[in-house]
Amino acid sequence: MDTYAYISNTNPAHIESMYAQYKHDPQSVDDTWRLFFEGFDFSGHVQAMDPFQSQNGGSVQSLKEIAVAKLINAYRTRGHLIAKTNPIRARRQHKADLQLNYFNLSDSDRTTVFEAGRDVGLSSATLADIIAHLEATYCTSIGVEFMHCQNEALREWMIANMEPTKNRPSYSKETQLNILSLLNKAVNFESFLQTKFVGKKRFSLEGLESAIPALDAAIQLGADLGVRECVLGMAHRGRLNVLVNVFQKTYEAVFSEFEETNADSQWSGDVKYHLGRSADIVTANGHNVHLSLVPNPSHLEAVNPVVTGICYSKIHRMYGSDSNTVLPVLLHGDAAFAGQGVNYELSNMSQLVGYTVGGAVHIVLNNQVGFTANYKECRSSMYSTDLAKVTESPVFHVNADDPIAVVHALEQAVRIRQLFKIDVFVDILGYRRYGHNEGDEPRFTQPLLYKAIEKHEDVYTIFKKTLLDTGVITDADSDALVQSFRHVLQEKLDYTRDKKPKAEPDMFKRKWQGFRMATPEDFVASIDTGADPAILDRVATALVTVPDSLTLFKKTQKLIAARSEMFFNHQQVDWGMAEQLAFGTLLADGHHVRLSGQDCQRGTFSHRHSVLRDDGDESTYVPVNAVSDTHKLEVLNSHLSEYCVMGFEYGVSLASPQDLVIWEAQFGDFSNGAQIIIDQYLSSSEKKWQRLSGLTLLLPHGYEGQGPEHSSARLERYLQLCAENNMYVVNITSPANFFHVLRRQIKNPFRIPLVVLSPKSLLRHPRVVSAVSEMTTGSFQEILDDPLGNKKTTCVLCCSGKVYYDLLDKRDELGKTDVAIVRFEQLYPLSEVTIKALRTKYARAEWVWVQEEPANMGAWSHVLRHLPAVQWRYVGRPASASPAVGFSKVHEQQQLALVAQAFDTLNKGVS
Repeated sequence: MDTYAYISNTNPAHIESMYAQYKHDPQSVDDTWRLFFEGFDFSGHVQAMDPFQSQNGGSVQSLKEIAVAKLINAYRTRGHLIAKTNPIRARRQHKADLQLNYFNLSDSDRTTVFEAGRDVGLSSATLADIIAHLEATYCTSIGVEFMHCQNEALREWMIANMEPTKNRPSYSKETQLNILSLLNKAVNFESFLQTKFVGKKRFSLEGLESAIPALDAAIQLGADLGVRECVLGMAHRGRLNVLVNVFQKTYEAVFSEFEETNADSQWSGDVKYHLGRSADIVTANGHNVHLSLVPNPSHLEAVNPVVTGICYSKIHRMYGSDSNTVLPVLLHGDAAFAGQGVNYELSNMSQLVGYTVGGAVHIVLNNQVGFTANYKECRSSMYSTDLAKVTESPVFHVNADDPIAVVHALEQAVRIRQLFKIDVFVDILGYRRYGHNEGDEPRFTQPLLYKAIEKHEDVYTIFKKTLLDTGVITDADSDALVQSFRHVLQEKLDYTRDKKPKAEPDMFKRKWQGFRMATPEDFVASIDTGADPAILDRVATALVTVPDSLTLFKKTQKLIAARSEMFFNHQQVDWGMAEQLAFGTLLADGHHVRLSGQDCQRGTFSHRHSVLRDDGDESTYVPVNAVSDTHKLEVLNSHLSEYCVMGFEYGVSLASPQDLVIWEAQFGDFSNGAQIIIDQYLSSSEKKWQRLSGLTLLLPHGYEGQGPEHSSARLERYLQLCAENNMYVVNITSPANFFHVLRRQIKNPFRIPLVVLSPKSLLRHPRVVSAVSEMTTGSFQEILDDPLGNKKTTCVLCCSGKVYYDLLDKRDELGKTDVAIVRFEQLYPLSEVTIKALRTKYARAEWVWVQEEPANMGAWSHVLRHLPAVQWRYVGRPASASPAVGFSKVHEQQQLALVAQAFDTLNKGVS
């Protein structure tokens, strides 16, 4: 137990005072002090009536007992600083303060027996024995940081599970041979690729191959502890090794990727060390475990929130919210883990309601180099894992050349995660056999390190020698193991080059059964998304019904009353009501809805109020959840992050294709904080990795004089990413159309992302209402024609979003009956059928593109590229380096001018 931790910094005079108090009344001191003093009394070292008198022989011994207790605590706290964890070179010198004189002890005390030895599992022991035991536990191949953790039960568990065995397991012969076999496969797979595919990039695991038997052990033990799925995220280094030796990818498949015989024109594909895989395995103890390796881009650490989002969905949608059934494992590089900010975002999110997955096991593949930068150039912190202190997570630093230690550390990490539901870190200190990739020359930047690496034996050879020394294996057995495996690899390569096998797509399995790829025909017109009137009424009733026990803020009461009046008395809905009706009808249809982002529950613009709070105790109530007993709306105010939270929601969407999953930006302008997720995952994962997502983004957008950071969601950037029907991009002006587009996202038999440029001022605009009847029939309208348009129309103003209502007001003011205003509600994919019909209808009219954004932004370039046959006149702000001006009066002048220019047929504007 952690008995002595509390005295590590206590003044002896204070202890004397506490002891005197204890002797007078044992119940008057804290339980920990009472137990401490009882131990001393029991030990027989405290025999005098006044043991702390300097003339009493017992006082010296008791003070030294305290000193030894402090020493024990110091080893637990700082022993990791001198652990022998670096296999390739001497560690940096750290001030561990473990010298005897630091504790007022000396060499003469080494032979003295101390009762403090009981605390490390030794009973009575000499100081020399205690120190040897502590050094074996905390200062050999594994150094452990855990005393910073505030959870006393965790600290006590770790002490109890490390000190009695010196943190070194006694693995059976069978287990040791299994570790050797996996090391053989890991080491010789890499060496085979190095000789057969010379100079080709593979980002080998060489120098850290002990991670393979450790991962295998983690999965095996996890299954024994209740894990039914393991979801793994990692960068490119070592990925091929993990794929074949953990995820059972065939050697033929990997060799085909090197030979490039499996190219498929349907997919753009990706490099082999970015690809993912799923596998179903049976563990040694007969447990079925599903493994998922998530595809990733070269953007280091970006996959981490995606993995946790996948795990969150699996935990809550498949396993009854039991986090012990799904194990997230995240592999990091040392430089990337310290350098990439998304890791801090994820750490801060890891224990938040709506995002926690019961902890993850983090493995740092620490090769002591970041591309070409030395580790001292990569971080200011002592360790690359110091971020673990944010979540008070324990860290195991372990020598990669000691496979027993690496396997043991990872098994301990799994046990801790399952027991305490926290993140745990295993920092495997190794090296990188080659440069950043196999064609890179590392001696330019690390000449001394690579001289040492060149002479260093691989971990298989090192571990083999250990087993030879202990009689576990013979030289003949070891040689046979290697030769047999190399023969298998050669056979598989010969087969690949002869037969050229093709890979089979696997995207429509498990949760994705019943879905299909989208076809061009799917984008000719949207499917029917009308809702049953009775269900709409039921949802509306739920939205305006509040339990008697809930006391609401007066303004909230008025809002609910207004919604009731609008729907039931006027048969109309505004934007916020239309959204809630879409959610409610989807719940009624058997789909969960998840909405996540900053200020989502109320809505940035106070329009949503999906979660009501009691005015007295702040308890919450979600009205729409009364619609269904089985399917619910989950609305979460995320922490202040775009990158991490969007990545998390993308992960949820991968594992929950039947659910509507939404990420909302506080303002659309801020979404570029998640640009990596948008570019590398959202827009391209289907073509690169055959992984589909129906994630919806709500990005508030509109020019209303709020300055350059609160006006533009950067529509042009999303449109630039659009190709091959990879996603929807919409800028909607009608509540009913918003209702239909949300329902379309679920009713489609395929999944692609939906990007919505959502409104701000339109949320309360008196003209932005829809009839309830518009939601009971029909479908999403990609383009809304003007009901006033006819053969006499001389000018067609085409626009998208809020500017439509500015144009409408101006037309009413001018009485221009010959001007039609056409709304492009969907900017990608463009409805070619509708556009063709409109061009026929308005063949004699002038066509004008009107937008609020500057000419180099917004949809203007997109429209020119996709509709080149139209002779456009452009009306909008001139090209600008900044999205919007910072002065509201200047904004108003610009807005009035561009709206006026749209109706000035003599001024041809900028084209």
